[in-house]
Amino acid sequence: MRSLASAAILAVVALAVSACSSTGAARAALPEQVDTPFGKSVEESLSDALKTAIALSDSTGGVAGVWAPWGGQWLAASGKLGLTDKRPVTTDTHFRIGELTQGMTCTVLMRLVDEKVVTLDDFVSHVLPSIPGTAGITLGQLCQGTSGIADTRGTLGAQFAKNPERPWPPIEIVSNALALPRTGAPGEKWAPSDGGYMLLGLALEAATGRSWSDLEQEYVLDPLGLDETTIPGESTVEVPGEHPAGYVTPTADGVPQCDAIRAVSTLSPSMAGTSGGAVSTVPELKVLVQSLASGTTLTEKTHKLQWETVPLGGDAPQWEQQGYGGTQIGPLRGGSGSFGGYISAAYSDPASGLTVVVMLNNATAGKTFAQNFALQLASLGARTDAAAESSLDKPVIELPWSAEQMADKLTGSAICPPKGE
Repeated sequence: MRSLASAAILAVVALAVSACSSTGAARAALPEQVDTPFGKSVEESLSDALKTAIALSDSTGGVAGVWAPWGGQWLAASGKLGLTDKRPVTTDTHFRIGELTQGMTCTVLMRLVDEKVVTLDDFVSHVLPSIPGTAGITLGQLCQGTSGIADTRGTLGAQFAKNPERPWPPIEIVSNALALPRTGAPGEKWAPSDGGYMLLGLALEAATGRSWSDLEQEYVLDPLGLDETTIPGESTVEVPGEHPAGYVTPTADGVPQCDAIRAVSTLSPSMAGTSGGAVSTVPELKVLVQSLASGTTLTEKTHKLQWETVPLGGDAPQWEQQGYGGTQIGPLRGGSGSFGGYISAAYSDPASGLTVVVMLNNATAGKTFAQNFALQLASLGARTDAAAESSLDKPVIELPWSAEQMADKLTGSAICPPKGE
């Protein structure tokens, strides 16, 4: 009897803790996930979509997961670890997550804002006075991608490819970014900027007097209980843990050479650092993106600030906007990434709890391919009826796209269409 009573008390305490952030602010918990798989027809649709995405992207394997709290869950791996490694991909496969790292970087910033160590309006020039060329740029602008600092991948990409295992000090990449023409005045508009996120990492190290690995551990990994997610050291050129090879498909005269894909995953993560150097798994990316979307480690005030968005500009629809460290696409929040031969995407709806994560091991199609694949799966997941075991009703989730539209986009952007198409 005493054991049962103690267990009940512990359960109540656990529920109370889960309803609060680590900063003590009351949070709206995600709907409780029903512990049952989707129905057979849904699982078949999701599995077919995964196999098709692997083929269209010229990957050897992939992992994907869909979680609909009211209707069920699905986590699956398909294909092989590589061209020569014929072992099957597993759902615990590790991979480089590219720009999804930026959500982790901005979470550290937001946690430090909650602790009043810094503010979003602090000027970089005040935090890092030794680095010239940052006048008028704030920490918040670095996090949201509105600093005007250029992206260096176009200018440094050839050097990265020729020297993949060379350690790159963050200040070297930041200096290159600051030397390039600006994409706009500080705060004017959004633009991708690897140098901006790497500068943010340097600024937060300077503001706290601590290493990035310590900050990441305290403010992201430990609170979320993540053991398989990290930014490896600059000399760790192999992806930690079991992982598929990461590939690119070369072109000749603009034509993909689908029988000559090249492994590129052995590299120093320092070339991406706090902008894109993290490694994770699909199950842990689920935890990361749900936290990013719902603000489980932040105060309510800071979480609201994190999702004050700006337009992406260009051809992006109005329902796709940029927050601080993540993108809002319809009701979903998260992002996509491409690095070291891998593409991935992770999105979650904080209201319904609908969450989707995908990974493929050929980066040629780009992170937009991974995004569209994730949105296709999200649409399929949103259609599912409430499971008999669930206490939740099927929610109304208004997605401004359909699974069929995303499937057509994937086919249209295929690197190596299946024979006969």
